[in-house]
Amino acid sequence: MAELLDQKQIQKLICSKVPGIDDVIVEYVQGYLNDAATAIANSENNDESENPVEDLIRPMLEDAAGGAGDIDGLCDQLSKLLQEVEQKADPQKGSKLAKLAAPVNMVAQQAQINKVTRAQVAGTDLAHAKGRTVASQVDIKKLRKAEARIAAKMEKRGIKSRYEASKLINENPLDDDDLLMKVNPILDYTSTRDKIKDIKVDGFDISYAGKRILTNSNIHLVFGRRYGLIGRNGIGKSTLLRNIAHRELAVPTYISILFVEQEMAGDDTPAIRSVLKADLFREQMLRDEAAINEELKKLEEPSPVDERGEVMSKHEIDAKKNEMGDRLNSIMTKLQDIESDKAEAKAGAILNGLGFSATDFERPTKSFSGGWRMRLSLARALFCRPDLLLLDEPTNMLDIPAVVWLERYLRTWKSTLLVVSHDREFLDEVATDIIHQHSEQLDQYRGNFKSFWSTREERRKNQMREYESQMQYRAHLQDFIDRWRYNANRAAQAQMKIKILEKLPELEKPEDDKVVTFTFPDPESISPPVLFMDEVTFAYTSERKILDHVNIDMQMDARVAIVGPNGAGKTTMLKLLIGKLNPTSGIVHRHGRLRIAYFSQHHVDQLDVKLTAVGHLRKMYPGNTDEEYRRHLGAFGISGMTALQEISTLSGGQKSRVTFAGLAVQQPHFLVLDEPTNHLDMESIDALTNALKQFKGGVVLVSHDERFIDSVCTEMWVCAEGKVTKFAGEGIKDYKKMICPPEDL
Repeated sequence: MAELLDQKQIQKLICSKVPGIDDVIVEYVQGYLNDAATAIANSENNDESENPVEDLIRPMLEDAAGGAGDIDGLCDQLSKLLQEVEQKADPQKGSKLAKLAAPVNMVAQQAQINKVTRAQVAGTDLAHAKGRTVASQVDIKKLRKAEARIAAKMEKRGIKSRYEASKLINENPLDDDDLLMKVNPILDYTSTRDKIKDIKVDGFDISYAGKRILTNSNIHLVFGRRYGLIGRNGIGKSTLLRNIAHRELAVPTYISILFVEQEMAGDDTPAIRSVLKADLFREQMLRDEAAINEELKKLEEPSPVDERGEVMSKHEIDAKKNEMGDRLNSIMTKLQDIESDKAEAKAGAILNGLGFSATDFERPTKSFSGGWRMRLSLARALFCRPDLLLLDEPTNMLDIPAVVWLERYLRTWKSTLLVVSHDREFLDEVATDIIHQHSEQLDQYRGNFKSFWSTREERRKNQMREYESQMQYRAHLQDFIDRWRYNANRAAQAQMKIKILEKLPELEKPEDDKVVTFTFPDPESISPPVLFMDEVTFAYTSERKILDHVNIDMQMDARVAIVGPNGAGKTTMLKLLIGKLNPTSGIVHRHGRLRIAYFSQHHVDQLDVKLTAVGHLRKMYPGNTDEEYRRHLGAFGISGMTALQEISTLSGGQKSRVTFAGLAVQQPHFLVLDEPTNHLDMESIDALTNALKQFKGGVVLVSHDERFIDSVCTEMWVCAEGKVTKFAGEGIKDYKKMICPPEDL
C-alpha cells in the first residue's frame, strides 16, 4: 500500500511532543494514520462526524504519555496532515458556497427527476421472501453506491475497533490452567473462606468492537444465589461474562472465577485425570507432598548431604526432618480439609452425570469430539467449585438426561452462579434470580423465569402508567404557562409552574418489545412417496453398527422429533435422510423433485466469518441479487447494517439466523434441523416455532428443548441401541419422566 503520509515526519513529530513514548505505539499511530489517509483519499463521501485523531489517537497518546507532553499540539498537527490529504483528494470540498450561473427552476427540476426515476425503475421487480411481488421505487444504482460507501465506512470503523477491543480478551489464548492462574492469583482457596464474597459493581460501561454494550450499569451478585442472565441475541451477554471473567470489572481478587466458554484443548491426558487437574490447589498440594516425602527419604539415607554438597550432622538432619514434618502436616491438613481423598469419586460422578461412560474415563481427551470436550470443560468447572461460576449456554451440547442431571446438580450449588440460557425450563429449575439485559442496562428480579415474566410485565405496566401520568401533568403545566405567562395577574403563578416543570424528573418511555418473525417460503406440493427409509442399516466399521434395520416414512405434513441419548445415532440418521451419508444396507428413498434444507448443530463452524451475511448467501447460493439476499435475511431479523457486518462480529444467535436465511433461499420441501434452538434467544425460538407451524412442508428435527418439541412436533421417534421406534407416550414430558424418573430427585 502506498504511503500518503511521511512516516519519518510523523515519527519525529510524536517523539518530539511525547519524549520516551513506546516504539510500538509510535508504529501503531503511523499505520493507523496511513490507513485513515488512504480511506479519506479513496472515499467519495467521508463521514465528517468521525475524527480518527480525536476518536482514537488522542486517548491512546494521553494514556501513553501519562499527563506528560504536548498532546493538544501534536493532535492538531496530525489533524492538519489528514486535512491536507483530504484537500488533495477533493480540492472543491473546502468551498461550501458556489455562485450559480443562472436561476434554477426547482419545480421543473423536481418533475424531471421524478420522470427519470420512474424510467430507471420501471423494469425493476423485486420478489418478496413470502412470494408476494412488489414494485420497487428504489434507484438501484444509487442504492449500490450507498452500500459501497457504507461498506467503506464499516471497514474504517473496523480499524478503530481492533484497537479499542479489550487487550486481555484479544490477546493470544492461554491454555485452561494458565488462564485460571492469571485471573485467580490466590491459589489457596481455603484461606479465603471467611471473606465476604458478594460482588457489587456500580456505574460501569462496557464497549466491544466499537459498539456500546452497557452504559452506567450496576450489578449485584449475592454469594450463594444462582442468577440467570437473559436478553436478545447480540445484546452483549457473553461480552459481559467475558469482562467479569477477566476481571475487567472490579471483582476482588480473593473471589475465584471460572468461565466455561469453549471446549478444552485435546491431548493425551485421560478424561478423568483432566478433570482432577482442574483443581490447581489440590494438584500443588499433592506435588508438595510428593516432594517432601522424597526429601525425607533422602534424609534416611546414610550420610545425607545438604544443598552445598556437605555431609549433614545429626542435629542438622533432625532439624530438617522437623521442618519437613511440620510442612507435611500442614499439607495433609489442607488436603483433608478439601476432601482430597474423595476427589476421584466426585470427578467420576460428574463425568457420569454428563453422559460419559466408565470406559470413557481413561480415554485421552483428544479422542473426543468438540461437543464432548465442551462437556469436559463443564465437568472441570463443576469439580473446581469456584466462588463465581460463569456458564454460557451450558445445555447446548447436552442431551435430555444430561440436562436433567445438570439441573439437579446446580440446584445444590453453594457458590454464586451466573448462567446465560434461553431454555425456560432450565432457568425455572436452576435460577433463584433473573438479570435482564436490555437497552444498555441490567435489571434484576427475584425468583425464577416464570416469576420474572409475570413481574416484568407488571413492572412495565406500572412504568407506562407513571410515564403517561407525568406526560399529562407536563402538558397541563405547559398549557397553563403558555396561557398566563405574559398576563400581569397570573405571571407569578406561571413562573412557579415553570420551576415545578423544571424540577420534574425526566422519565423514559418503556420500550415496546420488538416482535421477531421468521418466514420460510411455502413449497409446491409433491405426490407421495416423499421420503422414507426401508430396512436401513449403517455402520462406520464392521464392529461399530450405529443404526440397524430402521424403517420410517414421512410425508409433506410430517412434524417429527427424534430424541435419544448422545451418540445413539440421531445426527447420523439425519445425514442419511439428506443423502450426506449412504446406508450400509437398505434403501433411503427421496422424491425426484424433493428439496431438503439441512441445519447442522455445528453450522457456526461452517460459516466464513470474514464475509458479511449478504456475502455469505451470495457465495453459498449464487444467482440472486443482493436485494433478494437482504430480503431473505430481513425475514429472519438480520436487517440494516447488521447484514453488512462481518459474520465474526455477530452473536451466536445472529449467526444462526444467517443460516436460517440460507435455508429459506433454497425454498425447501423438507426442513431437517439438528439442534436449531442452540444460540437463539427466547423471542427467536418463539418466532422459529411459529414459522415451522405455518410452514407447508415437512419438518424433522433433533432437539433437547422440551417446549420447542411440544409446540412444533406431532410425533416423536426414539433413537437408542441402534433402533428407531415411535414413542407411545403423550409427548416429551412423558419421555423425560421415563428416562429420568422423579424418584431420582
